[in-house]
Amino acid sequence: MTNTWYSLSLGDGMLADEPADEIRERFLSMANVPAEAAVFKRLESEGRLHCEAIAYFSPAAAEIAEAFDAEPCEKPARDGLGLLAGDPACWQILFLENRP
Repeated sequence: MTNTWYSLSLGDGMLADEPADEIRERFLSMANVPAEAAVFKRLESEGRLHCEAIAYFSPAAAEIAEAFDAEPCEKPARDGLGLLAGDPACWQILFLENRP
């Protein structure tokens, strides 16, 4: 397994529920998912009027990322991320350096 994270634009933040649900359903249909496999979502505006929803796939979720044609990216900062799919224990595993 590599340490490559993946990202995928889900489009306008107001309209991102449908693609987010598709990702969640695909994730939940997988068997034997390790705790470090997770998909996160964050709304990002970068100074624009409308927010864009971005999904971030952990390295252990690469199979799902590739199924949705997500692009390799840097590991996202934890600030503002929400868990879209995965075991809540993934926070401790994937973001150890950010623990208080």
